[in-house]
Amino acid sequence: MTGKTLTALAEDSATTAAAGTATNSAAPRPGRRKGRLYLTRFLRNRTAVAGVFILLLIALFGLAGGAFTPHTYEDVDFLAINQPPSAEHWFGTNGAGNDLYAQLAHGIQRSLVIGLVVSLCTTAIAAFVGAVAAYVGGRTERIILEVIHFLLVVPSFLILALVSNSVGGDWRTLIVVLVVFGWMYYARVIWTMALSLREREFVTAARYMGLGPLSVVRRHIIPNLASMLTIHFTLGVVTTIQSETALSFLGFGVKPPDVSLGALIGSGSSVVYSAPWQFWFPAVTLTLLTVSMAFIADGLRDALDPDSSAGGHA
Repeated sequence: MTGKTLTALAEDSATTAAAGTATNSAAPRPGRRKGRLYLTRFLRNRTAVAGVFILLLIALFGLAGGAFTPHTYEDVDFLAINQPPSAEHWFGTNGAGNDLYAQLAHGIQRSLVIGLVVSLCTTAIAAFVGAVAAYVGGRTERIILEVIHFLLVVPSFLILALVSNSVGGDWRTLIVVLVVFGWMYYARVIWTMALSLREREFVTAARYMGLGPLSVVRRHIIPNLASMLTIHFTLGVVTTIQSETALSFLGFGVKPPDVSLGALIGSGSSVVYSAPWQFWFPAVTLTLLTVSMAFIADGLRDALDPDSSAGGHA
């Protein structure tokens, strides 16, 4: 073979390699393609998109709504007690003379903070505990499951009410107690799902490569449960807000001078006939908030489920 031919072959190989490199660099990464597919399927679910729109409006009202009124949620107007909606007080006032518009904006903030923080913490704890129990197995698994089963039969609502009432309805303590008693059921669900991943090839390969149990759980098992954890986090926000509402409605949750949606509904329920605006404004807001989160969770489930036909084909 002549030197000219060898040179031509080398040039062709270099050109082919460069073209292949350019093609690989231009091609979208698998993670990006998958994310785009999930987004496409989610956007095709009209109720889920409507849920996002409603949630954004409510969150925007909670964050910036107080800037459009001169009153704060703590201000008291003794000349306007139990007044219906007016130009001065857009949503009316309560029996103490507080502006309901300002209180509703603050209550949305408080309920969303409680719901998001509790749901995030319980999802993280449940994912870690459930995945560790499933992967390690043996005596450790039995001990973890026995602790979970014991905590599941403890009257958590009664303990929540007693602890929250003893600290005067402080929302930070309420978050801690809700987290402590809110992760067990989901940890058992995740343990069941993680059992099917324990014997998968990639987990076995990671174990043979010398990775420790915590590394395998963190890098291989929990990421493969990401879709279920995302849905659980979304639904957990709804569940937490409903729990906080129930506690506040019964007088064991957030207490004055602080307010939440549950506290507003609880105080408005006693005057629902004489001053209906005190009940209906927070009640409708809470309904829209929980329904929008349920719509979003339903859309995420259809978008992340490869066997679902609700999101269409992409």
